[in-house]
Amino acid sequence: MSNQGNRKSNDASTRGTAIITSALLALSCVSILAFSTKAAAQIEPKTAVTNVLLVHGAWVDGSSWAKVIPALEAKGLNVVSVQIPLTSLADDVAATKRAIALADGPVLLVGHSYGGVVITEAGNDPKVKGLVYIAAFAPDAGESAVTLLKTVPDSPVGAELRPDSSGFLKLTEKGMDEDFAEELSAAEKKILFATQIPTSVNALGAPVSQAAWKTKPSWFLLTTKDRVIPVELGRNMAHKLNAETVEVSSCHAVVVAHPEEVSSLIIKAAQAGGGAR
Repeated sequence: MSNQGNRKSNDASTRGTAIITSALLALSCVSILAFSTKAAAQIEPKTAVTNVLLVHGAWVDGSSWAKVIPALEAKGLNVVSVQIPLTSLADDVAATKRAIALADGPVLLVGHSYGGVVITEAGNDPKVKGLVYIAAFAPDAGESAVTLLKTVPDSPVGAELRPDSSGFLKLTEKGMDEDFAEELSAAEKKILFATQIPTSVNALGAPVSQAAWKTKPSWFLLTTKDRVIPVELGRNMAHKLNAETVEVSSCHAVVVAHPEEVSSLIIKAAQAGGGAR
């Protein structure tokens, strides 16, 4: 009876030891795998984003990027200038999201002026890896282009906006020449005036529901002669985003006036591959 009890005790002890050994081995394997995965993630190089979506602002259309597009394509980037209708923020975000869905792979979103509001909302799409604000509004959740403008003295361009009976604003030729695109040639100003899209008051006043720049890396081009977005507001937004910022001595229509500087920042952001903030 004693020998049988000893054998049972030894068997139980052996089984217990085997279970503990197996558990320790499994835990060791998990730890090694976790360490290897973490190490691989740390040394994995950033992959450049090759799809760039350009979102124009108020009172212009997608052709406003005409000087920027060739420079981006020369670097091997796949570029789409999104034609947003400027009828409402929801419509403009929907148009941008359709373009994101059609992109083959990760996307860099670039917004000029009011286009910054659009990319702030649309940029929450998981395919978007980074945001580039070009003389643009960068609202927080609950903010709009209008509420941001109310935080600083009135912009000169405001006096040259004319509403129609449907709630859309159009920029006067004087406003285009003196406040929006004052650096451009007379011919370029006439083209911008002729191709401008009247912009909904509701679009400019609609708040963002979720600010993508809180979770995505951001870049900001600040225009220091801007008569649409005051410099003070631009600096405040760039600081709030903790964005990599470049300053350009330019009017608001910087995508036409200084395409080299605009293209350079976009290319830099694309090459960064949307790395972690």
